[in-house]
Amino acid sequence: MTSTSIKLILPISFQIVGFILEFSAGSGHEQFVYTGFTGSNLTLDGAARITPSGLIELINDTSRIKGHAFYPSPLRFRQSPNGTVQSFSLSFVFGLLSSFSEISGHGFAFFIAPSTDFTDAYPIQFLGLLNSTNNGISSNHIFAIELDTVQNAEFGDIDNNHVGIDINSLSSLKSSTAGFYNNNGTFTNLTLHGGGPIQTWVEYDGNTTQINVTLAPLGMEKPARPLLSLIFDLSTVITEQAYTGFSSSTGLSTGHHHCVLGWSFGMNSPAPIIDSTKLPKLPYLGPRAPSKLLEIILPIASALLVLLTGTAVVLLVRRHFRYKEVREDWEVEYGPHRFTYKNLYHATKGFNSKQLIGEGGFGRVYKGVLSTTKSEIAVKRVSYNSKQGIKQFVAEVVSLGHLQHNNVVKLFGYCRRENELLLVYDYMVNGSLDKYLYGEEGRTILDWGQRFKIIKGIASGLLYLHFEWDKVVIHRDVKPNNVLLDKEMNAQLGDFGLARLYDHGTDPQTTHVVGTIGYLAPELVHRGKASTLTDVYAFGVFILEVTCGKKPVAEDTQQGHQLMLVDWVIQNWRQDSLLDTVDIKLQGNYDAGEACLALKLGLLCSHPFPEARPSMRQVLQYLDGEGPLPELLPSHFSSHMLALRQDVGSESSTRSLYPSPVMDLGSISLSLDGR
Repeated sequence: MTSTSIKLILPISFQIVGFILEFSAGSGHEQFVYTGFTGSNLTLDGAARITPSGLIELINDTSRIKGHAFYPSPLRFRQSPNGTVQSFSLSFVFGLLSSFSEISGHGFAFFIAPSTDFTDAYPIQFLGLLNSTNNGISSNHIFAIELDTVQNAEFGDIDNNHVGIDINSLSSLKSSTAGFYNNNGTFTNLTLHGGGPIQTWVEYDGNTTQINVTLAPLGMEKPARPLLSLIFDLSTVITEQAYTGFSSSTGLSTGHHHCVLGWSFGMNSPAPIIDSTKLPKLPYLGPRAPSKLLEIILPIASALLVLLTGTAVVLLVRRHFRYKEVREDWEVEYGPHRFTYKNLYHATKGFNSKQLIGEGGFGRVYKGVLSTTKSEIAVKRVSYNSKQGIKQFVAEVVSLGHLQHNNVVKLFGYCRRENELLLVYDYMVNGSLDKYLYGEEGRTILDWGQRFKIIKGIASGLLYLHFEWDKVVIHRDVKPNNVLLDKEMNAQLGDFGLARLYDHGTDPQTTHVVGTIGYLAPELVHRGKASTLTDVYAFGVFILEVTCGKKPVAEDTQQGHQLMLVDWVIQNWRQDSLLDTVDIKLQGNYDAGEACLALKLGLLCSHPFPEARPSMRQVLQYLDGEGPLPELLPSHFSSHMLALRQDVGSESSTRSLYPSPVMDLGSISLSLDGR
């Protein structure tokens, strides 16, 4: 080592973990390597901690948390403020663990950023790095490698086990299913979630601006062919001095541990090799191993087992006949609506992954066929850990099971098994409406006749829920994702996971604010007061979305801020170009009169003041031509009203998108991530 080099080695007792830092002051070289993190001076925040065994644990069992671990000082990535980013390489070893084999939380990311302040980052699918407001903004100056175990449609994720190269956004510039290439060029999958320690290499060539990302199981030599390669000049992203580290978040799921075991970095040089023999071990989250005492007692107990077998058989037979199907007394009256787990298991072929038709924060949905009637069903599996309110939940499921309308998805019944609820619905062969509005591959474009028919169908369904059934049903989540299409493209309103029921003539009580950004009425956000008119508001936004083919809140790529669909329609109306808002994919093939009616009715229903909105009975009369729409002018929507509406799209509505995963007594509000 030269006189300008400084090498620091911190010995660790028992040689469990250690780290080495090396700097060459005049050569532009900077290196460090951690084989475990005991005694290191890394900067930690959020839920992140260094465990006694020496590994970094970014998140723990708690839901909706985030954690970060940073190298303690910024690294100089440029020789001068206007210089280009130098070559660098790094390697790290990580493990993503979960107490539940079938449920994974959000993944984690390595990042380079100009600051260690991630206070405003969301502890959900944004991996603790960004939020819905700054996602995709160039001023972030963030370069990240995401290792994600949840497929988020809003980011264009390819699957729920992928690696991506991210620049200022969680929408990856390039991504791939996690895995590696063998020497013969064949691809081998790697399971990020629960698959054991994995080593990752990230390299950037400052001359060619090529980024390479490579994965392999720990202990395997680095594959010659990288998993991902991308030409991108990081000089447009990384600042002169920047911090490096790791970030993770949990979302609404629990029981996850995201760990980093080792880390090395080299500036203008290869990253130092990580000695896998010195790394700490990943914790074991499964059942505990048998104790030594049990191993001694077990042989003795085996001898006694023969004597006890006869007694055990008698007891089991008596239990079988006495409790052939264990139910609580209060469930007997709901018998016709309860399915046996065995029947649903066989209907879905053992909840086979090939039968999976939907997945999100609410749980998973499987297609099935009942063996008795041969009818197709959709089975939603929802985990439920609280015993409080289960009786009320089942009672309301049964109540909703009595709904009979052509535009409301039929809920056949339920099944309860351990800590899991299974809801059984009629199967809709054409899936949800949003897949058609936003051009999912393989989906046809809806013509105007189909769209107008869908609008009228959902209006008819809401009229039934608000006025024509035994109780008043407030859906609270009217949006294209929850509108399903049958084989004849008839629309049916589904997913009553947030619905509330109350008697006709009574006043609904204040409740938790739940729903989705863009569809929330101002009075619901400010006072927590859900009513039939808050459904009317969401339906108004729904009409505009179906007519315009645009989401209620979208990014304005030219201005760099969020664009409210309602405001955009009003602005065009003021400029005498209302029909310019009709979905361009229709290419002008639509009924101008019906389109104007739909647009104006959508604005009227989504009026910020509830007393200005029509009831669903009036809405259907307007759509059927049985009454004239009130005379409306753009001036009726003042700037004060727009400000009130925009306030709903800011802080308050952001809170409502991620409601607490609790169950309201007296309502069905299994609000999981607001989806």
